This record gives sequence, structure tokens and C-alpha cells, in this order.
Amino acid sequence: MTTLTRADLWSLEDYSEKRAEFRAQVLEHKKNRHLQLNEHGRLLFEDALTLKYQIQEMLRIEKVFEADGIQEELDAYNPLIPDGDNWKATFMIEYEDVDERKLRLEELKNVEDLIWMQVEGFDKVYPIADEDMDRENETKTSSVHFVRFQLSQEMIAAAKNGADILAGCDHAAFKIEPFSVPTNIADSLRSDLD
Repeated sequence: MTTLTRADLWSLEDYSEKRAEFRAQVLEHKKNRHLQLNEHGRLLFEDALTLKYQIQEMLRIEKVFEADGIQEELDAYNPLIPDGDNWKATFMIEYEDVDERKLRLEELKNVEDLIWMQVEGFDKVYPIADEDMDRENETKTSSVHFVRFQLSQEMIAAAKNGADILAGCDHAAFKIEPFSVPTNIADSLRSDLD
């Protein structure tokens, strides 16, 4: 598993100088990591670069420069880096209107367990959601979830050999029929696999 260390990060001063260029690099990279599921749901597939940016931004915002604080951020985000046999993503449910969002989050309990990825020729892979903490309660789900799609060695081999990668959702209130992941995103996901 790839992990980020303090040596991979810039000091606050250095990051301040590099931030605009690094941000542009990460935004370009994320074009191949964002999968729009439907009008209100998307997956951002995380990797070392997206998480380095997230950590640098957190350190900057919180003005953290002490070793312990930096390590806390690394410990929080490193588990979101793919391990070579999975895809890890931030799943976001997005409704602009606050009242509509509240209503939809109540209707969408367990949706994070029913989104799926599939390598053509194999079963759907439902995610392991929110391993770090539970993000839903008795009445509603959260608008943000962290999910891991664990793949078999056979799925990995097929994906790396160019098998189509599909996505969808089986939740009754968020039904998404199977669709092929766009080539640029599928190629980026293949690069996460060993």
C-alpha cells in the first residue's frame, strides 16, 4: 500500500508558494477521478495525489506545523489511498436546496451500501462503507461517505486487460441503471490496481 509520510508534504511556507500550481495539477487530475452517477450523486476516487492535496489544504487551513498534528492528518487520510486490489472513493450526495437535501437524506438511508462497481463478466461489487465511523443514524444518511470497492484477483486481471468497468445503484429511491464508466476514468481506475 502506498502511504504518504511527512517527507511527501511541503512546509506551510513552501506550500504557500506552490499552492496555485499544485491546485491546478490536482484539479486536472481529478477530471479522471470524478464519476457522476446521476444528477445528485458522484464518486471521487481517491489516490495519493488527491489525498496529498487534501492534507496540505487541511494543514494550511488549520495552520498545523507541529509533527504530531501533521501525523494526525496523515493517519486520518492514508487509509483512503487504494491498496492495489480495491478502489476507494468519497461518495457525495448533492442537493443544493437545504430542505430538499434533508428530505432526500431521510429517503436514502443505506444508499452508500447499494452503489456498486462492476468489472464486465463479474458480479457487482458493493462497497464497504464508512470503515472509520458510522455516518448515518436512525433517521437519515449522511451526504458524504467513504467507500471501498474490494476486487478479486480475477476482476483485477480482467480490468487491467481492458474489460469494461460499470457502475450503478440498486437503492429504490436512487436507482441508477448500469452504465459504462467513461474511458478516461476507467483508465485512471485501472492504474490503481496492482
